[in-house]
Amino acid sequence: MGLIENTKTYTGQDLETIFFRPMLSGESAEQLGIRMMYNMPVPTTIQLWSPRADILQEYEAGWSGGDSANRVQKSVEMHKVKAEVGFSASDYFQQVWEHIVARADVNLDDLTGTELEAAETEMFRAAIAESLRVTMWIGDVTASTYNKFNGFLKSILDSRDVVSATLSNAAPSKDNVLQIFNTMWSAAPADLKAMRADGNLVMLVTSDIYDAYEQYLDSCGSDAAYTDLSSGRRELSFHGIKLVDMAITQFLPTSTIAKQTICLLTDRRNLVLAVNTADYPGSEVRMWYNPDAMENRQRAIFMVGAEVIDPSLVVKAKFE
Repeated sequence: MGLIENTKTYTGQDLETIFFRPMLSGESAEQLGIRMMYNMPVPTTIQLWSPRADILQEYEAGWSGGDSANRVQKSVEMHKVKAEVGFSASDYFQQVWEHIVARADVNLDDLTGTELEAAETEMFRAAIAESLRVTMWIGDVTASTYNKFNGFLKSILDSRDVVSATLSNAAPSKDNVLQIFNTMWSAAPADLKAMRADGNLVMLVTSDIYDAYEQYLDSCGSDAAYTDLSSGRRELSFHGIKLVDMAITQFLPTSTIAKQTICLLTDRRNLVLAVNTADYPGSEVRMWYNPDAMENRQRAIFMVGAEVIDPSLVVKAKFE
């Protein structure tokens, strides 16, 4: 059996470029249906701008631009957190080895330290990303787990400014899923509907609604439906609005979120997850071997927070 004993430490620029930036940007971040902000100055302040609708003026000397553009501004409460995980030395070596052999571009007879480090980094990065993903949805500081910061669902379900769309309390199915979406759209405020042209509106749903819509599309009986049924769909949309499965169904029964079926309509820029490693002394990622415990350990220290910028631009399904 081999051991991985070299210590790896990321701080400063390496912490951003090697570890956190790849996790918080690109296509994988967009698929979550939210807006991610990395290393914004602390205190982290986010704005939603609403410029004047009519800015054309009669030509004349001087300034006649009128009032400044309107904006909704929120400060994201940042929380200092750490992520830690330990493995027995043998299990850790096995996991890293399995991660490496799954790649086709690696010469197993000549492994370098860089390849081992990349495999370790990817393992830890994936674990942090999943923990952040679940907490940003169901997080509750009063809960026993996923309690490091309040998530989007707690803020939305507790807010009185969120728009409610009343629906029958029937289990989502291919027969009623369109009614759910149409009712959500009808209840949406005009300002939210106007954002549709920007291409950032999302339906955030639990897996039962996502599956019901996919079953409805499968039953349409067209050639395209048959192709999608056999090949699968990369993503789903309703009238150009992207559907995002929050993938939290397995966590809801043990969370403080009372609802098990959830459907939200908003603009993805309205939900902000902020991560900061630049303004917190001691921010680092460290991976090391502890010979006394015969354990490989990983630790990351950073700041994180989640905020709904404007609750009035969120529509939630109210099943009753």
